[in-house]
Amino acid sequence: MAEDSVNDEMLMNIPLRKAFASSKRRRADTAIKVIRENVAKFTKSDIENVWIDSKINEEIWKRGRFKIPTSIQVKVLKLQNEEIEVLMP
Repeated sequence: MAEDSVNDEMLMNIPLRKAFASSKRRRADTAIKVIRENVAKFTKSDIENVWIDSKINEEIWKRGRFKIPTSIQVKVLKLQNEEIEVLMP
């Protein structure tokens, strides 16, 4: 996905406290949704256009499904074709 030229690049610190409101068994799944929603809201794009790198998924699942981090820092790349890439910094 890096072939497209980058329009905008930024670092974001995303709080994952909303994921703690869900049940313990769904915390990691909810954390991915929270990241997707926050990035879409901040970049003013659709949720379907947000692509999350597998490294972020591994970072959330590193300590298991129940013990997710309280926040995560990500790098957001806004591409020309209106896609958003979310990467580890």
